[in-house]
Amino acid sequence: LKIARLDADTLFGIPIFVLRTGPKFSWGLFLKGIFDIISGLFFTILSFPVIVLSALAIKLTSPGPILFKQERCGIQGRKFKVFKLRTMYVNAERMKEGLEAENIMDGPVFKLENDPRITSVGRFLRKMSMDELPQFWNVLLGQMSLVGTRPPTPNEVAEYEYCQHRRASITAGITGVWQSSGRNQVGDFAEIVRLDLQYIDTWNLWLDVRILLKTVWVVFKRDGSS
Repeated sequence: LKIARLDADTLFGIPIFVLRTGPKFSWGLFLKGIFDIISGLFFTILSFPVIVLSALAIKLTSPGPILFKQERCGIQGRKFKVFKLRTMYVNAERMKEGLEAENIMDGPVFKLENDPRITSVGRFLRKMSMDELPQFWNVLLGQMSLVGTRPPTPNEVAEYEYCQHRRASITAGITGVWQSSGRNQVGDFAEIVRLDLQYIDTWNLWLDVRILLKTVWVVFKRDGSS
């Protein structure tokens, strides 16, 4: 009861009490959805020239597809394909097996200090956070929100402790509390979960606005991307 909200409901006509841990549906959530659609369309159009130029640079400097598509888990664990500009060599997943010992993150998240799988163009795209521009397509498809929790891979979810599954009680976001804090500054998975659950428990529209503004500042400073 310290983190959940007690609601009355019915199940097959039987009165029951329900403990809800996600934000209650409200006009705020409705406006968040409308804002996601409008901003998703706006940023998709705005970023199109940048994506085209980035795609050309990717194609000219390394063999392989322009887009990187990876299965992620969204709200309530629903699986979807997240879109990114490819920043790694095509055999990156195979290379990962020999790099597990160099993981700088604690818990079921993989990140390297100087990842050898990243191409030269990819390093620039990541530094400027341009590799994530295609995720506005995921927002348009209703799979992601501008602000939310980080969408994990199914392999990461398989390693979750029971309480950590509560991260999936809200729509995954392009940015969130831990991303806007500077991703390199948060290296403990337990801390990422704590920040995400704090976001879920205290969510309101103004919080989303603050995170968006903070994210713009972090990107402008080029802080936390690699």
